[in-house]
Amino acid sequence: MPRHPIAAQAQRRSPLSCPRPITRAPAALALLALYLGLSGCATLPSGKPDPRDRFERFNRTVYVFNSKLDHALLRPVARGYVKVIPQPIRTAVNNFLTNLGYPTTIVNQFLQGNFKDGASDTARLVVNTSIGIGGLFDPATRMGLDRHGADFGQTLGKWGAHSGPYLMLPLLGPSTVRDGIGLVPDWLLLHEYETVKLFHNNGYIEWSLYAINLVNLRAQLLDIDHLLDSAYDPYAFVRSAYLQRRDYLINGGAVTPDEEFPDAGDTGDLPPAAPGKGAAAAPAATAVPGAPAIPNAAPPASPAPPADPALPPPDSPQPPK
Repeated sequence: MPRHPIAAQAQRRSPLSCPRPITRAPAALALLALYLGLSGCATLPSGKPDPRDRFERFNRTVYVFNSKLDHALLRPVARGYVKVIPQPIRTAVNNFLTNLGYPTTIVNQFLQGNFKDGASDTARLVVNTSIGIGGLFDPATRMGLDRHGADFGQTLGKWGAHSGPYLMLPLLGPSTVRDGIGLVPDWLLLHEYETVKLFHNNGYIEWSLYAINLVNLRAQLLDIDHLLDSAYDPYAFVRSAYLQRRDYLINGGAVTPDEEFPDAGDTGDLPPAAPGKGAAAAPAATAVPGAPAIPNAAPPASPAPPADPALPPPDSPQPPK
């Protein structure tokens, strides 16, 4: 018989003796069950489904979840951030966070073969980090070193990888299968550069910066909330804007033959338009801030010059000499 039976029983019953992964497993399984359960309840709009959105039922469920979280938390926090923090401080915060994540842009520029832009972005990072006091200010723009954006999903597209189906990610928003895969190396690079090298593997600083960056990005989108709220189908609006912008960034506005879907017009969503085609798709592409105009679009016709009253009309008979 053991000498301390009560102590032995208390040790067996202590929750601290259980491994930590077991305590986290039910929460993960509950979250997975929630998504799988909600995905079966999502309703699809009438009409022909968009062939780019094979997981539309699941995507719409995640979109509803993201929207409710945004309306309950992110949008009020972003509005309070804009109301309380002065514009110069918000600009400095945005400059700092952009400069902090700029190594991913530089690496992906070189991976895409954009050596000129990669060299320019490297110089921009050096100038803003040194003269701009850690990136709080942006003297590089005044020096002619423009800001660019590049990510690994875009790099995969430049290498010829198909975008795959459209995908709405929980908490992260619109994406595709290719762009979702591209998030992994970008995050690993930022984690190695920021958390390990700069902040000595301090996870609290990393997550704090992530939260600040999330509020900063949401604050920049407050001006287009009325467009999303007034859209007939906000989900289709976001999907169309995202896919058209990504197509422009990767293909320069040219649509590859295997990504052209002429039958996707019954859901209120517009397929990506090739240069010189589908003039109705251009306004949707420019509805989101930062989305460039569709290239090679025909300029508006200039009005005809006024006729000279001293000259006869073109179709009038000429008087005999």
